[in-house]
Amino acid sequence: MIKSISIILPVYNEQLRLKSAFSNILNFLKKGNFKTEIIFVDDGSTDNSFIMINNFIKKYQKKISKKNKIKIIKSKNNLGKGSALKLGVKNAKFDWILTADIDMSVSLFQINIWLQKKLINKEHFVYIASRTHERSIVKRNLFRNILGVIMRFFTFGILNIKIKDTQCGFKLYEKKIAKLIFLKLKDFGFSHDIELILLLKNKKIKIKELPVKWVHKKDSKLNLFWDPIKMLFGIFITKLRYL
Repeated sequence: MIKSISIILPVYNEQLRLKSAFSNILNFLKKGNFKTEIIFVDDGSTDNSFIMINNFIKKYQKKISKKNKIKIIKSKNNLGKGSALKLGVKNAKFDWILTADIDMSVSLFQINIWLQKKLINKEHFVYIASRTHERSIVKRNLFRNILGVIMRFFTFGILNIKIKDTQCGFKLYEKKIAKLIFLKLKDFGFSHDIELILLLKNKKIKIKELPVKWVHKKDSKLNLFWDPIKMLFGIFITKLRYL
């Protein structure tokens, strides 16, 4: 069903986790069954992320299949993950668009698994990896589990969102849907995932949650005190904006 895919990878000061990401990307491209476009979006990094990605592209672009492409887009300022994804989607050219996290907590090979199990079909236009799915395999710490429960409580209670895992970054869209929805995205912070779900819901676009193998990776930028507060504040702002 998928003949070509653009994979958007937002990056902000990720020099410690890029090498493992490069390995996953190369393996995926070598074994991939479809035309692939990898788009790194550097959201104003101040470390060596941009240089490392550029060097990676120069070294491997000629070694991968001609049907595959790797490129990087640089934002002058750090505007947030939502902004990086929006910029990446704007520049994506292939039929399907996948957003994923650079830490590869979900391997790019998850797409192959979904396809092999025939979980992707013409009945839905957006597929979201759900760590709460009964068939998901999830390895994360207790605090993240508690935070996930709190987020589900508020997103359902305040926004009436029935999607159980809005925050997993591994999401697959048909191109025309991604272009439409990300064009309207206004929240670039932690709540951008929630806004995307509301935009899809308001457009009556079908969403399906799928099982995923998710592994917590070290060097996370999540602030265990402030970020949950920001998320809750973002939920109330989103409610005022859309409901």
